[in-house]
Amino acid sequence: MSAQNSPQASGPLPPRQEHASQRANPLRRTSDRFEAWFRRVLLLVLVLGLPVAAVSAGQATYESSMRTAHVQAAERQKVTARLMSHAKGDTEAVKQPAQVRWTDRNGTVRTGIALVQSGTPKGATVSVWVARGGTVTGPPMTELQATTDGWFMGGAAAIGVIAGFYATRATVRLVLDRSRYARWDTEWGLVEPLWSARFRR
Repeated sequence: MSAQNSPQASGPLPPRQEHASQRANPLRRTSDRFEAWFRRVLLLVLVLGLPVAAVSAGQATYESSMRTAHVQAAERQKVTARLMSHAKGDTEAVKQPAQVRWTDRNGTVRTGIALVQSGTPKGATVSVWVARGGTVTGPPMTELQATTDGWFMGGAAAIGVIAGFYATRATVRLVLDRSRYARWDTEWGLVEPLWSARFRR
């Protein structure tokens, strides 16, 4: 094979062309560049802030609920009381307030109003929760309830961060669009007379 038929091209290599995205767009305005930059920053804040906000809110709520559960468990006790009146109602799934009586640890007989199943006859024994002062109250918070509260608040915090992300982006876009429209009106006010004059000749 002769040198003329060699696959190697002679002469200098053609200049390397830049990618279209790397070249500056002459139609791109300063507000467009700012908007693109702001979106990147906002997206970074969303990616980093969403898990931090959700975990922090959920953990704080869970720890607060667990402290409440421990306090309630120490201050409340479950006692066996006797129903002093018939709980009216025919549906067993519905609870009705009724007067109950029980004896505390000190041997004092106490009475109170507790929610019992409908249709429970007078004289039946029921379990009720009472506070240290001897008043009827509800059961203490459980760990499952504390966990549920933590997950709920974590989800709420995540939704709040997402809502803030979209609200901020929409607000910035609205402000930039108003500025663009104002500039367009100003520029059109300068160009329109010259443009219209071409058709009046």
